[in-house]
Amino acid sequence: MLAGIYGLLSASFFVAMDAVDVAFTEASVGAGISTLLMFVVITMTGRYEHPQRHKSLLAIIVVTITGGLLIYGTLDMPYFGMADAPIHSHVAPRYIENSEQEVGVINLVTAVLASYRAFDTLGEVVVIFAAGMGVIALLSVVRERIDDESIENINNWMHQQHLILRIVTKLLIPFILLFALYVQFHGDFGPGGGFQAGVIFASAMFLYALLFGLSAARRVINLNVFRLMSAIGILLYACVGVVSILNGNNFLDYNSLSSDPISGQHLGILLIELGVGCTVASVMVLIFFNFAGRQQDHENALKKENGQC
Repeated sequence: MLAGIYGLLSASFFVAMDAVDVAFTEASVGAGISTLLMFVVITMTGRYEHPQRHKSLLAIIVVTITGGLLIYGTLDMPYFGMADAPIHSHVAPRYIENSEQEVGVINLVTAVLASYRAFDTLGEVVVIFAAGMGVIALLSVVRERIDDESIENINNWMHQQHLILRIVTKLLIPFILLFALYVQFHGDFGPGGGFQAGVIFASAMFLYALLFGLSAARRVINLNVFRLMSAIGILLYACVGVVSILNGNNFLDYNSLSSDPISGQHLGILLIELGVGCTVASVMVLIFFNFAGRQQDHENALKKENGQC
């Protein structure tokens, strides 16, 4: 709970400093999704630790060496707040002074992340995709199916216990999804983009699962579609770069996507942001359902063995 409050306060600070793009991400991920996943992990954690089955010496050595290399790599970094740091003397002035003429996007953050640093952003999306696939590989278990009658009984019980919350949720979810689409396709002109829209879209799925139950959510939300969309998002992003190369320009150089370079920039940013939104939303949903579903599947299996389902 304190972590969620801290994330919400941090988002408020970012808004006060006019960093609304970062505030969106902090509110969605820091105060929302991270806190929720932490609760889910706590429910999966037992009261007592299992006996140690492997030696931790090798892991300690690897962590120590990696940490030492990371610390060594920071020695060449400029001191925090230095006015003559390279980013302040070369990179930042170039983005601020020339982005409107070269990219034609009002939102400077979107211009930097989606155009100037598009290749770096592609790497970040690949990391998110790899993390999602890693969670699926580690937490995938054989699902114990419950008969439809049991699912219906559970839903009826939840409907009686949480009637007001369920009705309010039904009213809120369409507006959350609509706001996610607004953030997705309005990132050129205001705060937003694929990362923020993806986590906002995923939060609507989480809200539905929390109020209506995982069993009902699995009947409504097709996880196979989300697995496919997570890969399609990266593929769409990379294909924009491939098209740029085929047109004789550098990878992810959007000027070649249209006869007008500015129009090409807008089209390229729109496409790659769509890819980012698809991958981020899909991975967030997959991680949540794999974490939350693992505990429920174990409980359902025990109930089935005891003849309670």
